[in-house]
Amino acid sequence: MKIISIISTCLFLLAGVIFASSLQEQNKALAKRAFEELLSKGHFELAEQLYAKDFVNHGIHRDISLEEDQAALKGWHQAFPDLSIVPEKLIADGDQVAVYWIARGTNTGTGNGLPATGKKAEQSGITIWRIVDGKIKEEWSAFDQLSLMQQLGLLDQKPTGAGDTDATARKKE
Repeated sequence: MKIISIISTCLFLLAGVIFASSLQEQNKALAKRAFEELLSKGHFELAEQLYAKDFVNHGIHRDISLEEDQAALKGWHQAFPDLSIVPEKLIADGDQVAVYWIARGTNTGTGNGLPATGKKAEQSGITIWRIVDGKIKEEWSAFDQLSLMQQLGLLDQKPTGAGDTDATARKKE
């Protein structure tokens, strides 16, 4: 009887591991699909299939709804009509998927307050999604907006720190 109990417990634990692994692979597949089809290709109609109705994107200063999140994504596609956002690394843990991504595009349109500069830009970032019942419920993202503005020529790229000096100016002294 003791052996049957031990075998049952082992099988139960093994089934839990297999289920968790399978769920994590499903979550990664959902994240990859969202990046490839919605974020990159702009198939905005998929948002209802991929995101929970009560989705929240947690920003640094405020949270935004799915509607606001999708409006911002549409703005990026307007500013960069050839936008490509490629998921490079996906890591799943429990109900969360972390995605390291690279975005590339040419700023030939206006959107999200950006003027059309005609310049190419490349950006990397990390997005963490919490996935519940097969839908993206929460998001946390980070990317270097300063670098993007510099690539587009919208910000001065000269060093401004107190310790920064122009090497050629020092040589003349």
